[in-house]
Amino acid sequence: MARINFGGVEEEVVTRDEFSLEKAREVLKNEVVAVVGYGVQGPAQAMNMRDNGINVIVGQREGTPNWDKAVADGWVPGKTLFNVEEAAEKGTVIQYLLSDAGQRSLWPKIVECLNEGDMLYFSHGFSVTYKDDTGVIPPPHVDVALVAPKGSGTSVRRNFLAGSGINASYAVHQDHTGRAAERTIALGIAIGAGYLFKTDFRNEVYSDLTGERGILIGALSGVMEAQYNVLRKHGHSPSEAFNETVEELTQSLIRLVGENGMDFMYANCSTTAQRGALDWHPRFRDAVAPVFDALYESVVSGNEARITLEANSRPDYREQLEKELAAFRDSEMWRAGAAVRSLRPENWQK
Repeated sequence: MARINFGGVEEEVVTRDEFSLEKAREVLKNEVVAVVGYGVQGPAQAMNMRDNGINVIVGQREGTPNWDKAVADGWVPGKTLFNVEEAAEKGTVIQYLLSDAGQRSLWPKIVECLNEGDMLYFSHGFSVTYKDDTGVIPPPHVDVALVAPKGSGTSVRRNFLAGSGINASYAVHQDHTGRAAERTIALGIAIGAGYLFKTDFRNEVYSDLTGERGILIGALSGVMEAQYNVLRKHGHSPSEAFNETVEELTQSLIRLVGENGMDFMYANCSTTAQRGALDWHPRFRDAVAPVFDALYESVVSGNEARITLEANSRPDYREQLEKELAAFRDSEMWRAGAAVRSLRPENWQK
């Protein structure tokens, strides 16, 4: 492992220099990796491992859109694509990648498929951390671990195909075989992680739920909407409001942050932008800090988990979700966004 200084604090990380793909293949050569669930993370992790020469099968309920997607992605029914229970029985590593609500509902069947020495693999610490609500309590005769890519499944696959990777955390919750750590790291390398940093199930889910509800999705979309509405209220056109709120962020500034950090982005803006941003930065920070404190407390208490499980277990969940997403899609701000995106040079008709 490499020791890297992160802002004055040293951490151990695993890179592909120390743990090569060849080593990962050697560690996993006798494993059958069953990817159970072909929704968000499942396709990317399964296809990346397949492309990297790992023996992978997929478990998905037949007759669903995700079954059809798996077939379209080259998984063959009866050979590399099975129903969930059959895949779990065949696998020596069971990558449990169903939704959190789905993991709770199918757990009684999955636990019966776990044999001595198998590995139960997650990409989220949710089910194990909130076991009182999910009932997911792994038996003592298996390894239990996670690899959690810090990005959507779409990004995991895109970055892999582009020759890069998405950073991921990893954790060993239960080491029955004495090989859990090397199996976990090998799986992280096989799915194409850029580098792996160590965590535990609780910290992974606490940070993940806070991040998703906070800056990564919830806060980002909320702040965008607030600024857009203020600009429109004061007479700015939809195009101008959207470009100043979203387009400049996603197509320019955030790329500078990703390239070399926040100071690099500041240094490549006008002096007027620098001065204003430096003055207003602490006001925004202090204004939202209480919201983040409340969010983190709600995550730690299990309240966010209970809300998620209750909502996602309702029979009409997908219909209600579509209504909520349609509110974004049909709003003026995001209809303006669709028009702006259509005018990007790469979308011009030749």
